[in-house]
Amino acid sequence: METSPIPVLTVQTAPFEDQRPGTNGLRRKTAVFEGKKNYLQNYIQSVLSSIDLRDRQGCTMVVGSDGRYFSRAATEVIVQMAAANGIGRLVIGHNGLLSTPAVSCIIRKIKAIGGIILTASHNPGGPSGDFGIKFNVANGGPSPDTVMERIHQVSRTLEEYAICPDLRIDLSRLGRQEFDLENKFKPFRVEIVDSVEVYLQLLRNIFDFNAIKSLLTGQDQVKIHIDAMNGVMGPYVRRILCDELGAPANSAVNCVPLEDFGGRPPEPNLTYATSLVDAMKGGDFGFGAAFDADGDRYMILGENGFFVNPSDSVAIMAANLSTIPYFRQLGVKGFARSMATSTALDRVAKAMKLALYETPTGWRYFGNLMDSGRCSLCGEESFGTGSDHIREKDGLWSVLIWLSIMAARKQGVEQIVREHWAKFGRNYFCRFDYEGLDPRAAFYLMRDLETVISGKAFTNQKFAVGDHIYSVERADNFEYIDPVDGTVARNQGLRIIFTDAARLVFRMSGSGGGMGATIRIYAENFERDPERQNRETQVVLGPLIAIALKLSNIHERTGRRGPNVIT
Repeated sequence: METSPIPVLTVQTAPFEDQRPGTNGLRRKTAVFEGKKNYLQNYIQSVLSSIDLRDRQGCTMVVGSDGRYFSRAATEVIVQMAAANGIGRLVIGHNGLLSTPAVSCIIRKIKAIGGIILTASHNPGGPSGDFGIKFNVANGGPSPDTVMERIHQVSRTLEEYAICPDLRIDLSRLGRQEFDLENKFKPFRVEIVDSVEVYLQLLRNIFDFNAIKSLLTGQDQVKIHIDAMNGVMGPYVRRILCDELGAPANSAVNCVPLEDFGGRPPEPNLTYATSLVDAMKGGDFGFGAAFDADGDRYMILGENGFFVNPSDSVAIMAANLSTIPYFRQLGVKGFARSMATSTALDRVAKAMKLALYETPTGWRYFGNLMDSGRCSLCGEESFGTGSDHIREKDGLWSVLIWLSIMAARKQGVEQIVREHWAKFGRNYFCRFDYEGLDPRAAFYLMRDLETVISGKAFTNQKFAVGDHIYSVERADNFEYIDPVDGTVARNQGLRIIFTDAARLVFRMSGSGGGMGATIRIYAENFERDPERQNRETQVVLGPLIAIALKLSNIHERTGRRGPNVIT
């Protein structure tokens, strides 16, 4: 019996005023997406309509999620709307799951027009948590500012959306599903693919898997402890680190993706990955790592819980890229870091006589640099590192880089870090996060602070804290001019740079879940003397933090007694 074509409906709607995507797409409380009529549909239509109609007809898109609550329902809506809007094929991860690096990988592999990722990264999940929608473009990377602005402009005037409400797919069944639609000449196709396989093939071409396998299984094997934090990375960790590279099955914990991530924020830092920290402090493991919900961020710990600062991590990777077959074959073109990230990477770039690019926060700024062949490795202080193998930061790739370095140098994590400090100097670095602030109070605080540091009298000003004296060399509101296309990004954070290479940075973050504003304060102090490289970070940076608190008056102006998170 022949089935009738699935009808395509046009539904009337009204625009929402708060659908401007931020650094990582559109993030809101889950209840907003789930409970506000047409809120999800409006934003998906805005994303689809931002693609030129000629490019959209018959094209291929990728869809994946980190498995958080509401992802399955949202995926079904995306499928129904993609079909109605002329998309020819969707490639979706098994059970809807795809890590952010895997989405980037697949987009590039199959030459898709882009991809939709359902994630709020390290933000909490569950009905009372956060939800997010991120659109990656054809190079596999996050939307540049021009695309985000286009999406926002569509959202402001949207009056209707197209949908096929009767279209149903089975996310658990691998393979192709085809659907005939009314007034469409070609069937709409959905392909449910193995979440890991394409990404695994890419990693095989980058790394020496035999060397890593020997490290994990050989006579002097390194015992590892990997925490997937009940996000999307569980299947990747089990398949790649355990099945492929031989790590014992009990090396990996919290590998079942859960809609609420087990009730904790899936954030790989010392505050939230406490079970990993405790396990590593026991001394039984030589290497530990944790991943965030969508697999683009990571944390590295060495034996006895030795913490690797993310800014140090990218610098150490840069100094040891010759251990990776991919970089031996293709060469190393240059490095990039976000402005807030410590200058440790700069010192490696200088020693290797390579270009160093300083960008605003947001992975999208690295895309042009990599696409134009200027940059091979990039990183951010927020536990994200990646290279030009894809156009996203990549947590598991970063772990494999570290294991490759350990295998090549036959050293543990702490020894590698300390030898790096001895050679290049140590950049003491920390970040204070003040979350959930009143947006108006945060805005005026930053405005007034900019007025202070912009005054002529501020340059050359001296600050004395105890026996420390810091002299201001320069201060500004960071502005970035893209060396590829000349686009300008202004107001990207306030910088105070001192004459001894110490730095303070103040930045308002744009990646929250709609729960107020976040102000981040970053402090950095450079130490060349190896005899002074083993001190406590907070002790070293205490005087700089005192200056930051005095300049900003953040506690007095916000009513806070301290930061929510210190990293």
